[in-house]
Amino acid sequence: MDLKKVEALIRELLIELGENPEREGLVNTPKRTAKAWEFLTNGYRADLEKIINKAIFESTSNNMIIVRDIEVYSMCEHHMLPFFGKCHIGYVASDKIIGVSKLARIVDHFARRLQIQENLTEQVAEAVQDAVAPEGVGVVMECQHMCMMMRGVEKQNSVMTTSSVLGSFRTKEATRLEFLNLIHGAGGRLR
Repeated sequence: MDLKKVEALIRELLIELGENPEREGLVNTPKRTAKAWEFLTNGYRADLEKIINKAIFESTSNNMIIVRDIEVYSMCEHHMLPFFGKCHIGYVASDKIIGVSKLARIVDHFARRLQIQENLTEQVAEAVQDAVAPEGVGVVMECQHMCMMMRGVEKQNSVMTTSSVLGSFRTKEATRLEFLNLIHGAGGRLR
């Protein structure tokens, strides 16, 4: 990413908005914004194989493994505004497991690009499937979207829930229900 080019674009945007980019509070804004966008979109430039970093291990367990409440921060591709929330990942291991922190890193890898939540959910599920070839994978994501909260319909308390189920999570109702029951918190609703 050409940071200098992005800085110039941000400076031009400030002018188009009616601002003075030489104003004290805005002098360094183009540079800070370019660096922020470099971070927020590093999923385009990162290598998922390097992120996983061979943290795949042999296992005799074929139990369900779940990591709940992984924070998600992404940018809506329609309005370039943030959406954020929680991701829950479960899989039934066949003969391999993945290091637990790598699940969160997989979420970040796909979230750090312009996205829609529906695709993000599916990309995470497919990446886990590809990494450990489990019997099945389930991913549920619950997010609030700033493009819906601060503009447009202005609904501050709405939450979008998406899911992607692969393998036994799709074909076996009992597996899918076990996953959904385990990710439900106290009070019977997702947190």
